[in-house]
Amino acid sequence: MSIDVGEHIPEVTLKRIREGMETVDTRALFEGRNVVLFAVPGAFTPTCSARHLPGYVEHFSEFRRRGIEVYCMAVNDPFVMHAWGVAQAVPDGLQMLSDGNGELTRALGLEMDASSSGMGRRSRRFALYVEDGVVRAHFVEEPGKFEVSSAEHVLAHLPK
Repeated sequence: MSIDVGEHIPEVTLKRIREGMETVDTRALFEGRNVVLFAVPGAFTPTCSARHLPGYVEHFSEFRRRGIEVYCMAVNDPFVMHAWGVAQAVPDGLQMLSDGNGELTRALGLEMDASSSGMGRRSRRFALYVEDGVVRAHFVEEPGKFEVSSAEHVLAHLPK
């Protein structure tokens, strides 16, 4: 069962690279903020690199204009997430979060098995709109699809 509208983001810790590796808990990331958290099956993978992350980079200023933070997450290590952010020219403020052990992904009920592709347990492709730690909208893709979690789709379905 995946997280639903009205539920709180589970409390777990994630990693990110700034001045070094940092541990950050979800309460600190989401409390008192409006956030779009989008997740991809893997950094540097084809759809994620060609379409998913680039859409959020392209529309980042529109999210910020609406007072919305943007976080990208994958079940990859923090160094890979950082390198992917550099390679994709991610703007300052768009956080690249590592759920390296898949703890948040599992807690959200959005894990998938990508073992047949040699990737192990990963996150499904999704986006969540979260206000002060509470999910207000969710956009979860069907396996193999990239439609509802795109930056364009999410922007079209959020408050102006």
